[in-house]
Amino acid sequence: MKKRNWILVLGCAALVSLAMTSFVWAERGVTDTEIRIGQWGPQTGPAALWGAIPRGTGCYFDMINAEGGIHGRKIKYFLRDDGYMSPRTKAIVKELVEDKKVFAFASGVGTSTGMAVKKYLNKKKVPWVGPASGSTHWAYPPTKYLFAVYPLYIDEASILVNYAVKNLGKKRIAFFYQNDDFGKEGLVGAEYALEKLGMKLVASVSVEVMDSDLSSHCMKLKAAKPDCVIMWVLPKHGAIILGTAAKMGFKSQWMSSSVLSDVAIMYKISKGLFKDVILPSFGDLPDSPNPLMKKYKAAYDRFAPQDRWGIFFYAGFLFVEPMVEGLKRCGPDLTADNFVKAMNSIKDFQGIGPKVSYGPNKRQGTRSVFLAKCAEDGRLVRISDWMTSDVDVQKMLKRLGR
Repeated sequence: MKKRNWILVLGCAALVSLAMTSFVWAERGVTDTEIRIGQWGPQTGPAALWGAIPRGTGCYFDMINAEGGIHGRKIKYFLRDDGYMSPRTKAIVKELVEDKKVFAFASGVGTSTGMAVKKYLNKKKVPWVGPASGSTHWAYPPTKYLFAVYPLYIDEASILVNYAVKNLGKKRIAFFYQNDDFGKEGLVGAEYALEKLGMKLVASVSVEVMDSDLSSHCMKLKAAKPDCVIMWVLPKHGAIILGTAAKMGFKSQWMSSSVLSDVAIMYKISKGLFKDVILPSFGDLPDSPNPLMKKYKAAYDRFAPQDRWGIFFYAGFLFVEPMVEGLKRCGPDLTADNFVKAMNSIKDFQGIGPKVSYGPNKRQGTRSVFLAKCAEDGRLVRISDWMTSDVDVQKMLKRLGR
């Protein structure tokens, strides 16, 4: 072969080699131009209303990318529908880690679904920020790559009980909860708060995820004659129990976990029966004048106008704000371990929710909420300042058998 042809062959080989190196991961899910991030969330099934959370995260990342990305890298986002089914979550996470090579996971809806993949993600050294669940499992005990943002369910329940008794004068409190880790953590928090007040629940009634007829559940609650019922359930169960109670002539002050805090949609699906329900909120109200909220609303208008602006949607921003802050602090040298160091440096970070702080042995970013109430027209009206819980988490873990 002539010398000139050899030069051409070698030149082409060099170009091919250079092109291939652009697809070689310096770190799993990280190139000079890209950061791969995944999330699971129910777009279908019994918890489909919570599916707005991961769609909101996608909108947030679109906004970040439009601003130029993070240190020259754009976020490539992978959203998968798990239908709120843990076996499907496990398959999704494995696919995204081993096939799509994601660097990290953002949020992820559900307690049982998150628990199905927690050990796997930690073993694979995959950062995970902002599970969309207030479970103690995420931060107690702390694990290296997992950072919680959502306030604890035990804290929410305790704050609601104290408000019901001390501010509203309620004396007979019942608890209606989902029969899993999500519901049981709320139940334990409520029982603990009542014990400190020298009181007990007058009834605790559980519901299974797939239950649709709640007549027997409502009869048990009504028989206990509560003047306040606290709900720790799916949106569909919240709407069904209120409708069933109305048909039975059962009236009480209803309260709920923040998982039903998108009151506009709850007001609609309950046909107005969600009016006067009191609940904790972990983020600014939908019509807040906060400049950051206005910026996020503009991003929604630009990137996701087909969706619905509400707390479920922009919770998808709130849960991953610390993740983006950590990516920024990490600088150009983005590795899992450097990201962890950057996250550990976050102190009193303020997004659209409460202040968030982490450290080498601190993985629960916040334990603060404020209380709000559903108004006549389905608006959420704030009724308290930020409240920070003082519940002893270790005592709660013992009650939960951990």
